[in-house]
This record gives sequence, structure tokens and C-alpha cells, in this order.
Amino acid sequence: MKLKTLIEACRPARVVGPTTGEVTGIEIDSRKIEAGNLFIAMRGTQVDGHAYIAKAQEMGANAVACESLPEKPASDVTYLLYPNTEEVAGVLATQFYGNPTSRLKLVGVTGTNGKTTIATLLYHMFRRMGYKCGLCSTVCNYIDGRPVPTEVTTPDPITLNRLLGQMADEGCQYAFMEVSSHSVAQKRIAGLTFAGGIFTNLTRDHMDYHKTFENYRDAKKAFFDALPKHAFAITNADDKNGMIMVQNTRATVKTYSLRSAADYKARILEESFEGMNLEMDGREVSVQFVGRFNVSNLLAVYATALMLGVGQEEALILLSVMKPVNGRFETIRSREGVTAIVDYAHTPDALANVLSTINEVLRHRGQCWTVCGAGGNRDKGKRPLMAQEAVRNSDRVIITSDNPRNEDPQEIINDMLAGLSEDERRHVLSIVDRRKAIRTACMMAQPGDVILVAGKGHEDYQIIQGVKHHFDDHEIIKEAFGI
Repeated sequence: MKLKTLIEACRPARVVGPTTGEVTGIEIDSRKIEAGNLFIAMRGTQVDGHAYIAKAQEMGANAVACESLPEKPASDVTYLLYPNTEEVAGVLATQFYGNPTSRLKLVGVTGTNGKTTIATLLYHMFRRMGYKCGLCSTVCNYIDGRPVPTEVTTPDPITLNRLLGQMADEGCQYAFMEVSSHSVAQKRIAGLTFAGGIFTNLTRDHMDYHKTFENYRDAKKAFFDALPKHAFAITNADDKNGMIMVQNTRATVKTYSLRSAADYKARILEESFEGMNLEMDGREVSVQFVGRFNVSNLLAVYATALMLGVGQEEALILLSVMKPVNGRFETIRSREGVTAIVDYAHTPDALANVLSTINEVLRHRGQCWTVCGAGGNRDKGKRPLMAQEAVRNSDRVIITSDNPRNEDPQEIINDMLAGLSEDERRHVLSIVDRRKAIRTACMMAQPGDVILVAGKGHEDYQIIQGVKHHFDDHEIIKEAFGI
């Protein structure tokens, strides 16, 4: 792309240097710079990109977007000065990659829980209808059927626009994307145009970053505030923050609910660990999902499908053949009749929802075991709350490691145990080694019991002292069950 074209589209406050060159790529990491690239110097929470301008120039950058000039500007480099480079990074990337969201319909899903399930089900639903689709999710990104591995819920603005650009270039008509609170606060989605947004729910999470619940809520709300007039905003009327999310949006608002008046409603007629019979929007449908939280997720998918022009009958038929997402209420049965459930639940609310579902189906016909932990280098405040929910809703609890990252796993366990009374602690096992904890539950459970292994879900690794090791809850359970 011609540098002059980029400058005209993303008007900097000031331009210093020649404007006749070509831009071959855009990067925010100076280590990835190649000849002819534009380097965006951003002031992050840990490092200031302005300190790496010289390095970027050495690597071949011929243009730099920055907030202030370096002490010795290079005569052959063009400097684009902006008041805030974090805000403009997404806009620059959108222009460079051919404004991908003008070439496909992008739907964003935000909330504490349910984002991965909803985005993934929409992706699979629209592919079943014959559309080429893209997916940006915690589990994996996809360009139609081709996987593109990911390590974060929402990538940085350069990676994100590159990915969306590839989707559009390869003919994708729709893209479904998880929108994290971090991505909104850090302007990673700046420059993107959304056809619609979905709100799932809001409970405590990411307090290590947002500091207060209000900041966390407002980051989610800012996504809906920014939706254009021609978009739709679908919100969960059962969540106390559901209507707050959309109170200032210009988009067309639609609601879904299991409990109150809404545009789209559903109720459970029958349920087992194999699935549920639902009444949805006045029609009966059988689905391969379990739990009220999943009914909410399915309602959001259904509402979105209808807003994108799918007929009611077709949407319900497609929902009936959808399968649970990897690591979300996945069931594994032993030959002896013990059921293990692998779920990503890593917040107090998510854990409570999954355990409530298990107990509703179990109906005291067996014991409910819970194996759970909490991640290291993350919000410490939710650790005792996780333990409290586990004890409150389980017959037996084993507290263990999750991803300790750079923390001492025993200290994380101690933080969890601190939320329990002395009597409760006497009835809880703590086993630091997650493999041993899962195997212990599998060996001690009796036929008819249910074991919830929570916290990691789809993840196939464990990070201990900063080193990533292969670890898959599914594999450990199957080994313990001998299947």
C-alpha cells in the first residue's frame, strides 16, 4: 500500500519526512519488523514502544506511527504523529488490510461466560448452511475450515485485522468473534465495523486488570455504545446488567430470557446428561446440551441467526444437530457408570452454573465430586469464592492446581482454602498435582456419581513456573477410567 494512501485515510496530526514510499506491512512488535514496514509505537502498561523506534528502524521500518518524535529522527523515515497511537493502531491496520469488515458481516460476543460457545456454534451453524465463515475464539481461530492457532481471546489489532483480511480475501461472508473486555479497553477492535453484538452475562472476572467491577462492566458496555445504527444488539434480559449494556447503543436491541418477558424465550421441558427437550420461541426442539446456562447460550445463537436472516424452522433444526464445544460440559463415562464432566468454568459464577446443572440432573441419585483450582498471576480475589461455590454445591471437593504460571501452586490452594470455614476445610482434599487429584476422584467415585473437572476445559497444557507442559484433563480421565 502507498504510504500516502494510508496517511490520507488515517489523518495524523503531523507528518515528518517523505510521503512517497510504500508500506509493506504493519507491526507493533519491533522484533517482527521487515523492510518497508510501518512500526506503531504504543505506550503499554509494561513497556513503551517509543523506546524501540530505533530498533524498528534498524530492522527496516520506513515509517513510524508515534506520539512524539525520537531525539534524532532519521531523514529517510516518515513519522506519523498521533495523540494516542493505541487508539489509531486498529484504524491503521483496518486500512492496510483493505477494511475487511466492509467485505464480511462481523458479529461480536461479549460477557463473562458463554462467549466461546455462542461464537463457535454460530460459526458451525452458518457453515452448515453453506456459507464460508471465520471464527475468532479462545479455543482456536478458523478461516472457513482452516484452523489458525491462538493464545488470547482477542488478538492485538494488527493480528486481528490480518486475520479478518484473510477471511475476507478467501471469500468468508460472516465472521464470529469473542470480544474480551481487555480488547475493548485496549482499543484492539478500533476500526472494525460490527454487524451485531451479543451480551451473555456479567460476573466477577479480570479484577487484576480492571481493578473494579464497574471498570469491567463499562469496558463491556463500550462495545455496545460503539455499535453503528444499522447493527443489532442482542442482550440477556435475565442478567441484571443486560439492559445496562444496551441503554446507550444506536443498534436495534433484541432481548432473550428464560425467566422474564423478552423477544426470544425458552424453557426446559426435560433434561438428562445426554441433552434437553426445550420449548423455544413457542416451538419444541431437542438439543445435545445440558443446563440453563446452555439454554441461554442457545437462545443467543437462535436470536442472532434470525437477525441475520435465517428462518425460524431452519434455525431450530440446525440447533438440534449442534454439539457442545470442546471443553464445555463435555461428558466422559466409565464402564462402571461414573460420569466425568470437563468444563472450562474458571469463575465463581461459571462454576456455580455448571454445578447447579449437574445437581438438577443428578437429583441426589449419586454424589457430585468437584476437582478445581485457580489460575496463577490472575485475580486473587476470586480464589476463595471458587472454593466456596465448589463446597456449597458438591458432595466431595478436591482442590488442586490449574495453571499456576509463575506462582507457587500450594499458595494458590491456600488462598482458596482461606474462603472456607474450619469445618469445611476438614471435608476438602487438597492435592497439588492435578493428575493425582483427577485420578483420586475417578478412583473414589462410585457408579452413579458425577465428577466435575473444572477450570481448563479445552486447554491441553499446564503452565508451571512459566514453562508450558502438555496436560489434557480428557486424557487423564480416560486413563483413570481405563477407556
